[in-house]
Formats: sequence, structure tokens, C-alpha cells
Amino acid sequence: MNSVYYNLQKREGALESVSFTKVWQDINSGQIAPVYLLFGEESYFIDETIKRLKKAMGNEEQADIIQFDLEEQPLDYVIDEADTIPFFTERKLIIAKNASFMKATEKGKEKIDHNVARLETWLSNPTDTAVTVFIAPYEKLDERKKVTKLMKLKALTLEAVTPQENDLYVWIQSAVQAYGKVIDEQAATKLVEMVGANMLQLQMEIEKLALYLGEELEITVDLVEDLVAKTLEHDAFKMLNAYLAHNQVEALSIYHDLLRQKEEPIALVGLLASNIRTMSNVFYLSKKGYPQHQIAKQLKIHPYRVKMMLETRNKPSEQRLLQALYSLANVDLQLKSVSGNRERFLEMFLMKPL
Repeated sequence: MNSVYYNLQKREGALESVSFTKVWQDINSGQIAPVYLLFGEESYFIDETIKRLKKAMGNEEQADIIQFDLEEQPLDYVIDEADTIPFFTERKLIIAKNASFMKATEKGKEKIDHNVARLETWLSNPTDTAVTVFIAPYEKLDERKKVTKLMKLKALTLEAVTPQENDLYVWIQSAVQAYGKVIDEQAATKLVEMVGANMLQLQMEIEKLALYLGEELEITVDLVEDLVAKTLEHDAFKMLNAYLAHNQVEALSIYHDLLRQKEEPIALVGLLASNIRTMSNVFYLSKKGYPQHQIAKQLKIHPYRVKMMLETRNKPSEQRLLQALYSLANVDLQLKSVSGNRERFLEMFLMKPL
């Protein structure tokens, strides 16, 4: 395959910031960089980039693909493999997962003592017979480390971050259109509400919805509610909202459905308490005048979750939330100290309005 290497334009000593969309277009057209650094916690972008690289370098049967786990194997293995000329292909694809040597860790805590000095030298002149992808699935890298600075300077670096709310809806529209379907804003909102902001999970649900539609075009709210698998987190949040709105019937209905799905009451108590603590913090920061995106950043949660909480009808007072937490702590204690018919403790909590 006569692919050309990516032309790395430098600006002020560092590579220009490029988007995943731009890089994917370049990969599809055969412009492939010798070294990639993919870091961040949104696995969809990382998985999609790897998938496109594999496709661009030949099908799975023909491509020479080697994978390493840097939590278990030393960097030397990756460099040695990259410097070894492939036998049957023009280039090979090397995927080095869990590049933890670029994040902040206490000295002596790393499972493997990586030879980062050798990597730093190698990055200045990587081989042209391999495409090497370093994956660091962490929120932050340690920018103080020389190896991190050099990697960002020499490799094509992309940060995998879940898009903000508006961008996420644009992406959903685009993902749906790729299957020749359409989705309105209400249905897209319901999809995110039920699945969360996990793009990999959203992609799977969109594919399922599109396949179910067949020749039909529109993904509706009703279709999303009927077909999309509810997450435990979604149900727990819905149960809490019903309870706080004094809708005991709905709260108990959700609880009994979860019990039928073999969910443990003690796990549900933990989820309810976690949601109450987050809700309390969101309300507090909102009263202080923090905008939604800053609240999300401060609490390290997705902006959509903040929006959902701030849009809660009949917002509970701080006193009600604290009282609910206290009651849940008692339920937790009962569940841990009593055997037999344990389901009734959380049921009694949901039946008693605050």
C-alpha cells in the first residue's frame, strides 16, 4: 500500500492541535503518522482511531498487528519490535496500551521500571516500517516529565475527551445519519438520559436502533424508551427523583423492577447516597453562581449530569437531602447487620416521605 506519512506541521516547537475528525480523514486517505499518542478517558475515540488505522493498513488477516500492555511488558519490547523490519507487509501496526509511565506516580509504585531514556532517543528518529500507537487511558498526564513533553512534541497527540452537551448531540446526529436515519433533539436527549455520556455505549445503542428500524427512517422517543437498555445508574437516579418528588408509587415500581433484575439493595443504597451527595454539591455550587460547565469540572462529572440535576422539578432543600442521607445510612447499617427479607429496609425508606 502506497500510503504517505502524515506531514507533521510544527508551531512554536509543538505539533499543531488537530481534531480526531481531521486525523481520521487523513488516515482514511492514507496519511498516517509514524507515532501516535492517544490519551484520555473517552474510549470511543481511542477505539475508533485504532479501527481506522487497522483498516487503512490492510484487513485484519493481512495486516501485521502487534499489541503490548505496558503495565506488564517493558518499553524495550515496543522499541525492539518497531525497529524490526516486517517480513510480509510494508509496515506493521504496534499498539502499546496503558502507557502509565507518562502519568504522575509515586516513585517505586510502577510495576515495571521502563527505559524511558531509550524511548526519548527513539522518538527523535522513529522507524518508517512501523506505526506505533501509545495509549494512555488517563484523565491527565504528568506534564513535568521529560518523556511526556517529548512524546507530545514528536508524536501526533490526541486527547480523548467526551464532548460537551451541544457537541455530543451534534455527534449523535452525525452517528445516526451514518446509518441513513434521523433523530430529533427530544429522542437524542432521551438516549443520553438513558445511556449516559459514554460514547462507545451510545454508538452501540444507535447501531441497534438503526438495525431495528430497517427501511424506516426516524428514531423516535418511544423507540428509544422501548429498545435502549436502561443502566443501573439511570434507574437509580430516576428512583431518587421520584422519591424526592413524593411519588412513592413510581419510586417503589422502579425498585421492584430492579429487584426482579437481581440487583442488590445494598448496591442501590450506595447509588442513591452517591446521587444525593452529588446533587447537594451541584445545588450548592449553583447557588454560589458557578455556571454548569464549571460545576461539572469542579465535581469531575459530565455537564449533562449537572444539567439533569439542575432541571429536577421541585428541587429538594439541603435539609431534605441531608435527612435522606441520614436515613440511607441507617438502611445501610440494617442491610449489613440483619439477614432475611433484606429488601424491605429500602422499601420502607422509599415509602416514607421526607
